[in-house]
Amino acid sequence: MSTDSATDSATGSETGSETGTGAEPGAALAAAPVRLEAWEKVTGAARYAGDHLPDGLAHAWPVPATIARGDITAVRVEAALALPGVLAVLTHRNAPVLRLPEDGDPTLAVLQSPRIAHRGQIAALVVARTPQDARAGAEAVGIGYAAEPHDVVLTDDHPGLYTPELANGGHPAVRERGDFDTAYRRAVVRIDRTYRVGPLHNHPMEPHTATAQWADGRLTVHDSSQGTTTVQESLAALFGLDLADVLVVSEHVGGGFGSKGTARPHVVLAAMAARETGLPVRLALPRSQLSALTGHRAPTVHRVRLGAAAGGELAALSHEVTTRSSTLREFVEQAAVPARVMYASPHSRTAHRVVRQDVPTPSWMRAPGEAPGMFALECAMDELAEACGVDPVALRIRNEPPAEPDSGRPFSSRHLVECLREGARRFDWRHPRARGRDGRRLLGTGVAASTYPVLVGPSSAEAIARPDGTFLLRTNATDIGTGARTVLAQVAAEALAVPLDRVAVEIGRSDLPRAPMAGGSAGTASWGWAVHEACTGLRAELAGRGGGPLPPEGLCHRADTAEAVRAGREYARHAFGAQFAEVAVDVDTGEVRVRRLLGVFAAGRILNARTARSQLVGGMIMGLSMALLEHSTLDPEFGDHAERDLASYHVAVQADVPAVEAYWIEEHDTRLNPMGAKGIGEIGIVGTAAAIANAVHHATGVRVRELPVRPESLLAQLPVPDGLCRTISS
Repeated sequence: MSTDSATDSATGSETGSETGTGAEPGAALAAAPVRLEAWEKVTGAARYAGDHLPDGLAHAWPVPATIARGDITAVRVEAALALPGVLAVLTHRNAPVLRLPEDGDPTLAVLQSPRIAHRGQIAALVVARTPQDARAGAEAVGIGYAAEPHDVVLTDDHPGLYTPELANGGHPAVRERGDFDTAYRRAVVRIDRTYRVGPLHNHPMEPHTATAQWADGRLTVHDSSQGTTTVQESLAALFGLDLADVLVVSEHVGGGFGSKGTARPHVVLAAMAARETGLPVRLALPRSQLSALTGHRAPTVHRVRLGAAAGGELAALSHEVTTRSSTLREFVEQAAVPARVMYASPHSRTAHRVVRQDVPTPSWMRAPGEAPGMFALECAMDELAEACGVDPVALRIRNEPPAEPDSGRPFSSRHLVECLREGARRFDWRHPRARGRDGRRLLGTGVAASTYPVLVGPSSAEAIARPDGTFLLRTNATDIGTGARTVLAQVAAEALAVPLDRVAVEIGRSDLPRAPMAGGSAGTASWGWAVHEACTGLRAELAGRGGGPLPPEGLCHRADTAEAVRAGREYARHAFGAQFAEVAVDVDTGEVRVRRLLGVFAAGRILNARTARSQLVGGMIMGLSMALLEHSTLDPEFGDHAERDLASYHVAVQADVPAVEAYWIEEHDTRLNPMGAKGIGEIGIVGTAAAIANAVHHATGVRVRELPVRPESLLAQLPVPDGLCRTISS
């Protein structure tokens, strides 16, 4: 029996029939159909960027720089060119000149200069007949360097720290309300803690891959990307082309987590190599090179200060973040921004500082800002609850704001309190909580709240009624494994009042109606709005015709939401959630095992219970990885990260997640978009790491303020097992 039929016990929500064909017109969004492309994926018919094999295909392999700062002084390519199958070696000496716009991304200006800004930056590119020949050629290239002293270690008092104007997302770097210093000094209860989140790396199943081909001055690229329009625009600018002369296709994408949100060096290099050799070229970045070339979550240091009354009512809140970026480009993770949303406090300070160092450029990683920022804030709230002797759930409810604290705008909808109460009920939360024990394992529970902004971008779509009674939906959305095709088809079927199996979907091509990338949990809200408008308009046109056959080309209605999206800014729009965790900590080894994760979310109207649950559960599992496993070690001697494969960069596997439950409350928010949908792709990760860290503290009495929670962080303070003498080295 499928758990996805009838009522899904893991969601508590009606999920519809197993087949989900939407047999009743207008019922498409009440069902939970399987993914439209599921059969293609399980049979291998779905073609990813590296699965396109045009005649004469050549292969490229990058040569990464081995210094963290300096200049290339010599390039020796003779040995590589002499190898069988090697066609060309591109370096800064013979690569075509790229036209980087004034506001362009400097990381895309590949092979344009002898200057090296970080270890792993591409110093040369070998093109050959086979991947094996290309790799051998890359190993034969000799590069000489004039290395300079590099700066890669982030410290709290680094002399290069400065306050930027903006953080990621266009947020002001600093916001102040009231008089924080005075209010904090006068508070009855004060919490002043520092939390740390190390650098983290996106590791999608599919490496960053592009297959590029030129024909008659036009460029076609199959790229592993979260948005073909952004890649199209970047390539057109760099190579001096009209947009119409660049076609980018991302039909299927094997994950991205933010690292594929913009053009990356691999797609530029593939296009460059294809033009120089006259052959189609495929470049699949080796996984060992992803950490240097595709972005990462920068390390963040969080100082959180909370001043409260004896009962836990906040009077003063400060969240100050220190982070770093590269010398190539400023990127500041907006980790203090969630503190501007979550809790009522009349006096507040939220600020970011950054230092530019000789490291790869940070970028988006799933739930940028919210994931590390809420770890710090929610752990601090747990410490405040303990200091006040208040139930952590009750403390959060007690500090519920009437409007968005930072802006004063009313929330379009905010049901965090309901999430906390429903989660506590389902989790069987108790206060006070007695620590448990299971043999040699200490048991504990923890809670944290979560938030993520509702982001919506302008989008366009076409809905076409065909003479055979079927419908075609066209929009440049991207499905990175989230089920976008299926949900968009559901939105279309609902608006058209037809069964789901009469709707076909075309997405993932830059020549389709323009749409934003898949990121910021904004896909369904953005694309779905345009789809709804196009299909509603088409339905009206069909009704106005009064029947009769359609022309051979069908009837098309196009919609663009650019103007509509700009409305509604008078409201603060966010999704909210509450995560609960139960952990067991081995007193002999310090190993932490998560026994249970439970999340309850308020994320607008859930359009497909099956894919929504998948997204929320996946987010919580990623939060578990962040809490206990994921870590990138910066080698200060060489300036790079040591973990460069999935054997050393650990992520949660099935054995690590015995029970993960995702629920949601019914939320009807008419101020968002016609579907009432909020994003669900990232809120699942937000709060999970804090809930686990809080549960570890409850189990052991040890407060770990740096992720991941390691056994060595616990062992020195755990009770010594009977008959053993434990020695802990510093």
